[in-house]
Amino acid sequence: MTGVEIGLVALAGLMTLLALRMPVGLAMLLVGALGIAAIRPPAVMPVVAAEIFSEGTSYALTILPLFILMGNLSGLSGMSRDLYDAANAWIGHKPGGLASATILGCAAFSALSGSSLAAALTMGRVSMPEMERYDYAPSLATGAVAAGGTLGILIPPSAGFVIYAILTEVSIEKLFLAGVVPGIMLTALFVFAIQLSVRARPSLAPKAAERSNIGERLRTTGRASAMVGIIVCSIGGIYAGAFSAVEAAGVGAALAFLVALARRALSVEGLSRAARQTLSATGSIFLILFGAFVFKTFIAFTGIPFALVDMVEAAGLSQGVLILTVLAALIVLGTFLDGFAILVLTVPILQPILEASGVDMIWFGVLLVITLEMALISPPVGMNVFVVKSLKPDLGLGTVYRGVMPFWIAMALAIAVLLVLPGTATWLPDSMS
Repeated sequence: MTGVEIGLVALAGLMTLLALRMPVGLAMLLVGALGIAAIRPPAVMPVVAAEIFSEGTSYALTILPLFILMGNLSGLSGMSRDLYDAANAWIGHKPGGLASATILGCAAFSALSGSSLAAALTMGRVSMPEMERYDYAPSLATGAVAAGGTLGILIPPSAGFVIYAILTEVSIEKLFLAGVVPGIMLTALFVFAIQLSVRARPSLAPKAAERSNIGERLRTTGRASAMVGIIVCSIGGIYAGAFSAVEAAGVGAALAFLVALARRALSVEGLSRAARQTLSATGSIFLILFGAFVFKTFIAFTGIPFALVDMVEAAGLSQGVLILTVLAALIVLGTFLDGFAILVLTVPILQPILEASGVDMIWFGVLLVITLEMALISPPVGMNVFVVKSLKPDLGLGTVYRGVMPFWIAMALAIAVLLVLPGTATWLPDSMS
């Protein structure tokens, strides 16, 4: 068998293992190691050992546990509740205001946690009881939580951006900055989608919360200012050149710890839980990266990327057509694979093709992450949908999927804007240069 044939068989085997629910990191590690053994038997042990050691000792990857710890400490200190209360005080009285406040709360919490699942779970626990109290339709309430949570992998700090940067060897700092404007834009589109839905069907949000007075608004905003300060110090520090992304993660984690300490929210049990959650999440991501890099080396051995580059050149596809084709394929993959699986599976194959066509990999990284957000709420494997379902076990999945459709369309619109106006993503990182 040729290298390409071995690669195709291995890809089929990998998809089978994923369908059997084997963890994506283990599946890629196993298939990658067996594939290398089939093509270059003497290389398998050196490659596996070198890739695991290289990623396990990577200084750049210390950003992951630090930002995850920052998110866990932020939840421990009650900042997630503060974010929702502040947003609710300002817009909760408007039609669909509680759902819009949920989106804003998710967006702000995403800037502390970098995790879509954590944002959906944390803000869902805070916001869904309030929406139930005002008789919001279950589809709108759950859809807002599931979609709002997806902002966790677009708004920096984003674990998705970190993994993409490691796989493609592009600047983490520039990727973080590239996600700021699209993140704000997508948040606004989500709020706009809620407004349109409620105007078309007032029964989705039949009751409005009480209007808060100016004193209440200022009090809740003041409570949420701790979170704003952490974001400004960490992400703003990157843009100002005060420190690197890894240093920003350390600053953010330290500030979150100090806020939790000042609020007397720290306990031995709470710290222990935050540490365990951080270690568990970090271990899962590192396992994915170990498998991804072994699999990436195997794919390079097969020659598949080079064969695909030749096919694209022979077909004479323009850059625009190529991007649209790739995004369409990724959206289809999102219907049966989770976002991280898509990321680590496709980037090693796509990168040579895109670079040969002159695609800006920072810009494409933002497009890819929004596509992964779509995967998080796409049936039948939308992970955020299942997170929301865990909060409301008696609710049918169909109700949640109906609720996320307006937000899915908003994501497609955001992709269209980025395709037409690439500067939406590239302006901020370019200004840092």
